Amino acid sequence: MTQEELDALMGGDIDLETLDSESLEEETAETAETEEEEETSKLSEKEAMLNFEDYKVSASHLWPPPPPTEDNKMVHQLDDVTKESEEKASEIFDHIEKISDELMEAEDTLANVVETFDSNIELFKILSEKFPDVQSFKNQLENNSTSKETMVTHIESLQEHGDSIMNVMDIMQYQDIHRQKIERVINVMRALSAYMNSMFTGGKEDSKRVASAKHLPGDKDEGDVVSSDDIEALLTSFEK
Repeated sequence: MTQEELDALMGGDIDLETLDSESLEEETAETAETEEEEETSKLSEKEAMLNFEDYKVSASHLWPPPPPTEDNKMVHQLDDVTKESEEKASEIFDHIEKISDELMEAEDTLANVVETFDSNIELFKILSEKFPDVQSFKNQLENNSTSKETMVTHIESLQEHGDSIMNVMDIMQYQDIHRQKIERVINVMRALSAYMNSMFTGGKEDSKRVASAKHLPGDKDEGDVVSSDDIEALLTSFEK
């Protein structure tokens, strides 16, 4: 209660019941706000603990690192990917080129057939005009005309397939671009490896250094501590 409220109370200008009701409402609002803040704080702490537990679980799988075998060397694996990718892309290009050549050969063959139909059509047209009573000439004229249209349709289809194959070859060019991107990543990784090796190079040989203790006071789980063999294998991989 403020000094002004106290003076008004002493002078009889304030109703005690009204004052008690207002004070009760204020206290209730403050209590509710405090409880809400405490609940929010508890939820935040709970979420933080869950995140920390998830981090501990994930971190336990990250250390010790996998041994530097041929299957775990990243640059070695990327080199295999780029090599196999280039070989398979070359094989695909060979197959596509073969299909394209066969389509062009078939197109040339059908073009020759169309020329033959044109010659037949011209011949039967002349014969039909000179011998209008001979129905066989007219029939042959119609048959050759229909066959020519069919051949032209097949030639157009072959040309469309040839265009599709050219589009596939253009798309396959991105395979080489992806290979170059991976090679750039490899070069950056190799440069970083050389830089890290240079940064961690000591002034004396490792054989002259004092051996490090495997376990220190305070270690709870000795199974998670890296052994000397693991450290030597890791250092050997860095040197390579």
